[in-house]
Amino acid sequence: MGVINRFKKDRLAMVCMGFLFIVMIAGVFAPLIAPHSPIEMNIKEKFSGISMTYPLGTDQLGRCILSRLLYGIRTTVFTSLLAMAVTIFIGTLLGVIAGISRGKVDEMMMRICDIFLSFPSEVMILAIVGVMGPGLSNIILASIIAKWAWYTRMIRTIIIKYRDKNYIQFAKVSGCSTGHIVRTHILPGAAGEIAVLATLDSGSVILIISALSFLGLGVQAPTPEWGMMLNEAKNVMIVHPYQMLAPGIAILLVVAAFNFVGDSLQDAFDTKRGNKMG
Repeated sequence: MGVINRFKKDRLAMVCMGFLFIVMIAGVFAPLIAPHSPIEMNIKEKFSGISMTYPLGTDQLGRCILSRLLYGIRTTVFTSLLAMAVTIFIGTLLGVIAGISRGKVDEMMMRICDIFLSFPSEVMILAIVGVMGPGLSNIILASIIAKWAWYTRMIRTIIIKYRDKNYIQFAKVSGCSTGHIVRTHILPGAAGEIAVLATLDSGSVILIISALSFLGLGVQAPTPEWGMMLNEAKNVMIVHPYQMLAPGIAILLVVAAFNFVGDSLQDAFDTKRGNKMG
């Protein structure tokens, strides 16, 4: 049974994929879907309940919660995916170089990775953002700096596994260049496992960006972002606890969806498990 077929048989994963697709579409078309401007204030309507005008009510400044939630997809989810994409690109590039090179180049790159991995990624991100200051671009840069070493080491391990396979050795004997072997044989084989790593870690990046914004070190007001929405809602948590529900549930569902999809992909690429299922 093929990888795609095994993945399709997981109904929960397919539901999560559909949910994430809807979230992405909602983020892209937020200006068309959102009933109001995400930063438009109307103090007279603050803490309004659910209504036709405000489907999820309003916050302490009278801003539409649904509109801020939809626009928040762009700053929370899309920013996380951008940071993940850049990190994966760097990790793949360096991981391939380390896995193919061997010798002193591999040894030097792994020692550099060891230095970065000796610091907890969350602490490193907090330190970098604390030094550089809050802001969306600084969050992305901090996430990349904190995580590239882990991806480099993991992808290097994947490349080494494929590097010594018989068809790779045959390609070398046939006179194929290293670049051709990497592009044609190694990367296509390793792409699935790299995708699993990226999918499983996407949820943690979303949590990091939301947490930084919640602490006031990430996205700054009035930009709509789910962590920032939680930060603003905590000030009225006692009298208006429902203010935390929308962004909190959004973060929970999206992170859980990424984790379920990642777990399903991991199972789909597990040949032994696939044989048992077949």
